[in-house]
Amino acid sequence: MIDPEIAAAVDLSRPPLTAAGIPARRAAGRVVTDAELTRGGTVTFTEEDADGVPVLVLRPAGSSGPPVLHVHGGGMVAGTRRSDLHVLAEWVSEAGVTLVSPEYRLAPEHPHPAPVQDCYRTLEWVHRAFGSPVVAGTSAGGGLAAAVTLMARDRGGPSVRGQLLMCPMLDDRCETPSSHQFLSGTTWVRSSNLTGWTALLGESRGGPDVSPYAAPARATHLSGLPPTYVDVGSVDVFRDEAVEYASRIWRAGGDAELHVWPGGCHGFDQLVPDAALSRRARSARIEWLRRLLH
Repeated sequence: MIDPEIAAAVDLSRPPLTAAGIPARRAAGRVVTDAELTRGGTVTFTEEDADGVPVLVLRPAGSSGPPVLHVHGGGMVAGTRRSDLHVLAEWVSEAGVTLVSPEYRLAPEHPHPAPVQDCYRTLEWVHRAFGSPVVAGTSAGGGLAAAVTLMARDRGGPSVRGQLLMCPMLDDRCETPSSHQFLSGTTWVRSSNLTGWTALLGESRGGPDVSPYAAPARATHLSGLPPTYVDVGSVDVFRDEAVEYASRIWRAGGDAELHVWPGGCHGFDQLVPDAALSRRARSARIEWLRRLLH
């Protein structure tokens, strides 16, 4: 059951995402204003070019901090470099980080590997410009963040200080119990998930030859990864794949912190940022960033 405070504030009647509905979903995306980015003057931002990828760079006013590369969500088919930052700008003001958000190419017009290539190019740029970053992401961006971290490990760099995966979209096979459990009545349902994965992968979705750089749950081993933070709501289609990803990192001898937020639907902290559950989730992430970076 969705947390009552969150359920009262979100529209649970929103129709599932379909291929035909992708343009409308993009058009309906939340517009994050300049005022939300600057958080009362505590944050400054610039639009920059990361080797051909447009990025938004947020810095603490009057200073700079350790870098975080954050990849926005949107089911692989929607979103911009401003997406999610109405909440995540607080990482800059409260944890003192420099946050870089890329505008990666979207499926289905740009299927795999275009999105992850853009994110990896941004990682290389961030590493040159600011040093070794934390790689973070929300939903589809969480999956891309995990994929970029795997690519960096497998290619021998750039170095990554940590990965922060929020309700990550990791597994195109959609076979976990939670991927079958939520068919309606929540913010991201099974049919929407299938639409997103199919847009990214086409007919290969769920087949034997999908790359772990498209679906990180496909990785054969998760050793050698940096410290990892994974969180997800209990009422989320991605719940079980997120828990399994953290568990596999532990089994490989790695460092992972896992939070399953009771009553949290997909994207609850973005949709209702002032809810008590959302504040707890956001506070836990900021505390992890502070421990890791400072």
